[in-house]
Amino acid sequence: MLKFDEQKQIDSVNGALALRPQIEEIVGKICAEGYRNICWLGIGGTWASCLQAEVHMKEMSALDFFVENAAEYITTGNKRVGKGTIVILSSVTGSTIEMVEAVKKAQADGAKVFGYIDKETAALAEMVDYCISYPANEQLKFFMTADAFMKNAGEFPEYDAFYAEMDQYLAKGLVEVEKAADDFAQAYAEKHCEDQIHYFVGAGNQYGATYSYAMCYWEEQHWIRTKSIHSAEFFHGMLEIVDKNTPVTVFMSEDSQRKLSERVAAFLPKVCANYTIIDTKDYAMAGISEKFRGHISHLVMHAVTNRIDVHIERINCHPMPIRRYYRQFDY
Repeated sequence: MLKFDEQKQIDSVNGALALRPQIEEIVGKICAEGYRNICWLGIGGTWASCLQAEVHMKEMSALDFFVENAAEYITTGNKRVGKGTIVILSSVTGSTIEMVEAVKKAQADGAKVFGYIDKETAALAEMVDYCISYPANEQLKFFMTADAFMKNAGEFPEYDAFYAEMDQYLAKGLVEVEKAADDFAQAYAEKHCEDQIHYFVGAGNQYGATYSYAMCYWEEQHWIRTKSIHSAEFFHGMLEIVDKNTPVTVFMSEDSQRKLSERVAAFLPKVCANYTIIDTKDYAMAGISEKFRGHISHLVMHAVTNRIDVHIERINCHPMPIRRYYRQFDY
């Protein structure tokens, strides 16, 4: 398989799962000291990961939490951020200007910051109050953090059972998803690699994936124009511009908002002959209980889209790390 290192993938996911004792220790300390609310803070792709954490907690938790876009926060502020706030964020480089300035502002407002900074030598790693450095797996790290807070609040009684399965089966399951998805991904890439615009639709913990995949992958890395929309909003605008030839992909999750995307999937065949449904239910994930599959459907989808990306990269002869403008000059 193209650009696929099975053992490296397994080691990466297992390495992230091995962070759980550190996460539990930090969250336990925060809970013991007391806190008022949780702010998930991000920009771009990290903001999308925050949206996934939000929808994950919204159904399960009565804790006071919210999502804040870093650029908006440093521009307008947020009175909910202050003493007793725990800001949770992630940064690959630790140098994104909006994140650096947002951390400064949050701390000046009295908040404490828990950061996942991939680069442990970055300035941001020195700035945050609690830091864990480990590359990639941002979505998984955020979910483990949310789960640790909910466990401490007595809101996730199946926490131990869930992570017993995750520790044993998640990494291997995700590489098997990539293997199973590869033929589909190649055909999909060949069909859509030159789309003038492509519409992505999703809901639940898949909406963050929908948003980030459209923006951070197809737009930023493949230079293909896209639009992302929440399944709940599809019938309030987007349905009117879909015709026979409109490229539309629906990310189908297995969480409680699945029915919102099922409604879109049922409508599309009536007006469109160029749609694709990517359903995480089609991938086995051996060892993961049915009741827990919804928690990880965004991780399964990411495994599928990984394969699409490598094939588009090859077909379009455009290495994904190359940018026209991002970090190329000041703006």
